Amino acid sequence: LAYVFLSNPRLMTGHLLVIPKRHLENIAEITQEERDEIFNLLVEFEKKILKRIAAGCDIRQNYRPFIKQNRVKVSHLHFHLQPRKLEDKLSQTTQKNELWEDLSEEDLNKSVELLRN
Repeated sequence: LAYVFLSNPRLMTGHLLVIPKRHLENIAEITQEERDEIFNLLVEFEKKILKRIAAGCDIRQNYRPFIKQNRVKVSHLHFHLQPRKLEDKLSQTTQKNELWEDLSEEDLNKSVELLRN
C-alpha cells in the first residue's frame, strides 16, 4: 500500500520519503489500512536511520494546496524522514531565533477558540 525511497532532491544523506501507492493529496483521505502500513514503515525506517545514519530523525508531512506543483512540491501525499544531527545544514538555515516568537495572549486565545469549536 506504500513505497519508501530516497528523496530527490534530498536535504541530507538518507532523506527518505514514504508514499502511499494510491493517489492522495490530503492526509485525511487515507484509509486505516494505509495509515497502519505507512506508520509501520515510518517506524521501521526511523529505526534504521537512528542506528546507521544519524542521532535524530525528523518525520514530517506538509499539505500546501496553495502552492502549485513544481520540482520540490508534489501534489501527492508523502512523509519525509530526515536524518538530523546537531548543527546540521537544515538547523543552521531554519532554526534561527528570529523565526520564532512567543504567542501573545490574544493569539493564544484565538488559537484555542479556533481549535475548540
